[in-house]
This record gives sequence, structure tokens and C-alpha cells, in this order.
Amino acid sequence: MYQKLSHLKNCFFLIAGPCVVENEEITFQIAEELVRITNDLQIPFLFKASYRKANRSSLNSFTGIGDEAALQVLSRVKQQLQVPIVTDIHMEEEAEMAAEVADVIQIPAFMCRQTSLLLAAAKTGKIVNVKKGQFMSPEAMRFVVEKVRSAGNNQVMLTERGSTFGYQDLVVDFRGVKAMQANHCPVVLDCTHSLQQPNQPAGVTGGHPELIETIAKAGVAVGFDGLFMETHPNPQEALSDGANMLPLKEMRPLLGKLIRLKKALVESE
Repeated sequence: MYQKLSHLKNCFFLIAGPCVVENEEITFQIAEELVRITNDLQIPFLFKASYRKANRSSLNSFTGIGDEAALQVLSRVKQQLQVPIVTDIHMEEEAEMAAEVADVIQIPAFMCRQTSLLLAAAKTGKIVNVKKGQFMSPEAMRFVVEKVRSAGNNQVMLTERGSTFGYQDLVVDFRGVKAMQANHCPVVLDCTHSLQQPNQPAGVTGGHPELIETIAKAGVAVGFDGLFMETHPNPQEALSDGANMLPLKEMRPLLGKLIRLKKALVESE
């Protein structure tokens, strides 16, 4: 699978799903619709959902339904829908547990410099997707790649998710895609977290979901290998990160536009 993602030229791949496993019903609803859409549009697809959210603004924020229960839901999604699974870990002892289900182990942006966590993820032999820290330059991510590869695992991807701009905003520097691709690995644009407005006084992260299409189009135009989007049927009711999610009903028309944009770019080369 990694080789396929690494050598895509005429399309981008998609990592998408809810922020976290809320329950089995909503997780399957989202996964089934995303599988239908990406099959129709012939977009390589990986389903993403966290089994637990550790990086929360408020102590009262939803973190999950329990690790074992959530991983069982993801396992059933994988088996029944035949779709690769992406989920994130926060401590090195979680790596083997997550790897029993996940095809891609994701490292959260805040933890991208944690050497022991990167090595533990790498040693599972699974693809490791590392989100670039909001405080990291694109050039500095080469050291992250080196850490993963030092464990004998060359299956590494990097994800851009914006850089801190003041206390409560993020910006995407689109120049960074080339610097990260210089590591000879796929580079993904996180189109939803890049639009977050963290550290809000209420303790709940805000966002600008109305700009998802703009960010996604720009990402395709500058040559990101993959796109990452969190989505939910009712973002207002999502238990985590609803403020910057794409409504699930908008996914098909947006991906259709992005496919047409990618095709035009390929034909113009």
C-alpha cells in the first residue's frame, strides 16, 4: 500500500473520517459513505478515526468510549468494508495495541519530536504518518523522518496541519510541501485541522470550515500527495473538533471538484 501511495501521479489519496470513534453506528455511517464516494471517484482512501483523544483543551472534553471498545469498532470497519485504518497514538506502549488494527500509525503534531514514540511506531512495521508540529519548520521534519527510518521502517509520511500564528490561529505555508517532499516520502495536507482556532477562552477549539474547499484546492494545486479531512454528518453535534469538520454531505461535491482540478493540472504538464 505504501508503494502505491508513494507513486501516485494522476490523483491524490484521501485520509478521512471522524475525529474520534463516538459509537459504532456513526462510525460505520461515515465510513460506508466515504467508501462509496471514493470508489465512485476512484480515489485511494484510508479511513481515519482516533480511538482516544489525549490532546484536549478542556478537562471536560470528550476523549473516547474506551480504547478496547473503539479499536474493536475500527477492526470491524476494516474487515467489513475492506478499508485501511489510520489511528493515532500518544504513548509508546500504545503502538503494538494500535498496530493490531491500524494500517497507518499516526503521530499527533504536538508529539512529533518524541523520539521514543516515533521509534515505537516505526518498530510496528506499519506506515507511520507524522503530523508536522505547529511549532516546526518544514525543513526540520527531515529529522523526524530520519528517526522513523533509523528503526528500519522506510514507510513514513508527513502531514502539514498549519503553523501557529499568534495565540489563537494557524496558517499554512504552502512552500513547505517541497521541503518535506525532499525527504522522498508522501506529504499530506490536513485541510481541516489547518483551519483550527485553538486556545479559545471557552476551552473548545474553534475553526473556519467554510475555508476547507479553498485550502484543499490550494493543496492539490501545489502538489500535495494526499489530503486529510475530518468529516461528520452533523459537525455541530460531533463530540470532538466539530468546529472545523466538513459536513459529510459536502464531501462528494468537493472531491469531484478536486479531481477535476487535479486532472487539469496533469493534462497541462
